[in-house]
Amino acid sequence: MIVRADKGNSFVILPTQQYKPEIQDFLHGNNFIASTTDPTNTVQKEISNTIKESKTLIPRDCKWKYINLNPSAPSIKGLIKLHKPGQLIRLVVNWRSALAYKLSTLFMQKINSIAPLPNTFNIKDTTELLQNLQDTVMSPHYTFASYTSQTFTPTS
Repeated sequence: MIVRADKGNSFVILPTQQYKPEIQDFLHGNNFIASTTDPTNTVQKEISNTIKESKTLIPRDCKWKYINLNPSAPSIKGLIKLHKPGQLIRLVVNWRSALAYKLSTLFMQKINSIAPLPNTFNIKDTTELLQNLQDTVMSPHYTFASYTSQTFTPTS
C-alpha cells in the first residue's frame, strides 16, 4: 500500500498487514465502540428538524446551507511517521462529510463573533514561534519546555 508520510512531502510503501493493525490498535486502545446499526438517517432527521425549528440563529433563507445532503461517517486514515521510531502512524479524521459539520462551522462563527478568544497559547507554525521567541526577553535562569501528549521534555 502507498501512504503519505506525516512530515515532509513524501510517500511510503508498506505492507497492508503492517498498516491495518496500527489503526485497529488505536481504535481498541481508545475505547471506540463498534455499532451494529447506522444512526446516520435518524440523526440527520433530528438535525434537519432542529434547523427548521430555529427562529433566530439561522436566517430562514439560509437554512438549506447547513444541512449536509449526503452525510457519512467521518473517515480515518493513518499518516506514516518516519521521524519518530516506535510510533508508526498518526491518525487523521476527515469530518467534512459528518452530519453536523456545516452546522458546527456556523456555531463557531457565531461564537467567535460574540466572544472572540485570542489563541494566546497557540501558534500557526514554526515561523511564528521563532518570531515570538526573538521578541521575548530571556533571563539566564529561564528554561524552555516542550510538551507533547506522550512525554514532557524540559530543555535548556
